[in-house]
Amino acid sequence: MDKRRIIPCLDIREGKVVKGVNFLNIREVGDPLELAKFYDTSEADELVMLDIAATVEGRPVFTELVATIAKEVSLPITVGGGVRSVDDAQSLFDSGASKVSVSSQAVAEPSLIDALATRFGTDRIVCAIDVKRRGEGSWTVVTRGGSSDSGLDVFDWATEVVKRGAGEILLTSMDTDGVRQGYDIELYRQVGEAIDVPLIASGGAGTMAHFEEVFTKTGVSGALGASIFHFREVEIPKLKIFLSQCGIPMRS
Repeated sequence: MDKRRIIPCLDIREGKVVKGVNFLNIREVGDPLELAKFYDTSEADELVMLDIAATVEGRPVFTELVATIAKEVSLPITVGGGVRSVDDAQSLFDSGASKVSVSSQAVAEPSLIDALATRFGTDRIVCAIDVKRRGEGSWTVVTRGGSSDSGLDVFDWATEVVKRGAGEILLTSMDTDGVRQGYDIELYRQVGEAIDVPLIASGGAGTMAHFEEVFTKTGVSGALGASIFHFREVEIPKLKIFLSQCGIPMRS
């Protein structure tokens, strides 16, 4: 069995780490460099950095911040937000990103995934998919920070991005984001069964038990957390010990 990953996420707006609930009520959390350095020494397996306003505001990718952080930490970093072209991705890789994530632009221009995978390889391309539940066993893909309903079904879109070359999917439930009541198990179980690339669960972590549940009841490769780690409610080393004691293989 593959070892599972614990992945802190830095949602960044105007140079600061922020966090909201259901993609709304955004509040400032702290400095991205300081938090990145903290996670670098806290047994995190990877780090995700997302510029949550770049797409909506039409700004370019934040290469300078990525370069600053990449020089200070050894963690693999996945970067997303505002990636609209192969050149944007190249700039992020040149700045020290290990993987690049595409989301809204991929929905608008699906061929971008093909181009990125061809240029950089599938293992370096992540497709971030944000969804909102629309009924029992049904979710729609949302874009532009959750403000736009694409009309795409999550299963159709997930299978398409994999066919086009996405090597990993970061799947966020807008309904559970920041609520800290647990991951949407049904969502991750069903999408995980429909694809053959690693799936990262995002949205809803509030306790150690929530991580245990998503790892044992779904096939996700990793679980992402933000508030739970930023506010030191759960320490990653203790979380990994707990999960290992539950019989879940963890990266050391």
